[in-house]
Amino acid sequence: MTLCIRYTIDPRKFADFEAYARALHQPIERCGGRLVAYYLPTRIAGPTNAALGLIDFPDLASYERYREKLASDPDAIACLNRVEAAGCILNEDRSFIRRIPDEA
Repeated sequence: MTLCIRYTIDPRKFADFEAYARALHQPIERCGGRLVAYYLPTRIAGPTNAALGLIDFPDLASYERYREKLASDPDAIACLNRVEAAGCILNEDRSFIRRIPDEA
């Protein structure tokens, strides 16, 4: 299962969001998630204030353990404090999505 985090971000603060996403890679992996990727919007098409984060988990129990670990991880806490101070994330919407496997 994949956690899909849809962010509404301040388009003037892309650099702050990008630094946040880069800094979270190790805490995510250390706490039990597998980072698929973070995505920033482009100016080519679509909204310029919507970012996306995708993190894989084998099951819901793994996600729940990850949330507990992440909440006490010093690096994750530091990332959250920096991003909150920057004010680049205006809203987060979390949902789970299911990947359709490739047919061989």
